[in-house]
Amino acid sequence: MCARRFLMLVAFLTLLAVLASFAFFQWGDRVLRDQAMPTVEFVEPEPEPEGRFADASMWLLRPGIEAPELEFEPEFEATPLPEPVIEDAMVPPPPPPLVKMPPVPTFYVHPTTYLKRDRWNAPVELEGQEAHRTKLFVRSQASIFAETGPVWAPRYRQAAFGAFLSREDDALSALEVAYRDVVEAFDQFLLENPEGPIVLAGHSQGALHLLHLLSDRGNEIADRLVVAYVVGWPIDSEADLPATGLPVCKGPEATGCIMSWMSFGDPPNASLVLRDWAKGDGYAEINRNRDRLVCTNPVTGGAANEAAAADHRGALIPTTDFTGGTLIPGQFAARCENGLLLIDGETEGYGRFVLPGNNFHVFDFALFWAPVREDVRGRVLAWDWGE
Repeated sequence: MCARRFLMLVAFLTLLAVLASFAFFQWGDRVLRDQAMPTVEFVEPEPEPEGRFADASMWLLRPGIEAPELEFEPEFEATPLPEPVIEDAMVPPPPPPLVKMPPVPTFYVHPTTYLKRDRWNAPVELEGQEAHRTKLFVRSQASIFAETGPVWAPRYRQAAFGAFLSREDDALSALEVAYRDVVEAFDQFLLENPEGPIVLAGHSQGALHLLHLLSDRGNEIADRLVVAYVVGWPIDSEADLPATGLPVCKGPEATGCIMSWMSFGDPPNASLVLRDWAKGDGYAEINRNRDRLVCTNPVTGGAANEAAAADHRGALIPTTDFTGGTLIPGQFAARCENGLLLIDGETEGYGRFVLPGNNFHVFDFALFWAPVREDVRGRVLAWDWGE
């Protein structure tokens, strides 16, 4: 009798755990939204002085600023390939460093790192956990591009996290403030890099502002653009993409194109990102549609939607404090499906920060650290340098 009661208790607790997991998968995004929205009204900030981005203090990264984050080089761990590959075969190490070539600067916009609810826009100068969190993202993302040239990363009055989970006027106003800062920084970037090829990269909020920037200025820079990595933010192939005047990358040697993906486990639930996004018009001024999401696979350079685990050059597995990490190849396969990049394989090491719906948003770049570095290297090599 006691054994039967024990088994019934175990079954009941298991059922509760399953139901809790299902509830988190289905409705966790709504709970997160309620906990993330600022508790105050938006207040338009005082105008900033013109030309402020000429001051080096307005940048996290730029030439002349000591930036140990850009020196980050994760250790590489070779692992056996899955069967039926020859026994003891190893995934080849990452390719050698880029051959000697003129440096190509990257304009990088970091993701949201201000999670407080006391205001709609963060201050330019971050402190405490917000400053630490920003450095962690710079280390794990901007370092990818340091091999091909200098990285420019502006400080900006980023919108608070809750601004992305709403279409209310306060949220839209906060996003506009942040975008104005990014535009001013980009103007300074172009002023100091007036010629030659450039790379653009942004994640999450940074990707949103880059997409907006490309819709406003894409034609102006199209002949200089090696590639734009607009990662962790949805792009509608009809409502957004045409406004940029740029195509999606269709291969690893294509230039002047956009790479974009949002990483999820299987099964995915993208409601956290797409619910409010789909309520607005795109930059081409037509209604957005969930069925037209752009997805390019960073392992294949956009040439194919699917990539086997054996083709993955190395995912960045972070240390527990996120200040370091190890590159492990062959961890998982990746495929574009219904506009989302689905990963299939070993994802141990990411679990603590996976968002509701199997959303690996925080790790969009880390999951593909080595493939993206190889991708930007290949496109720089493919650039038409003339004689």
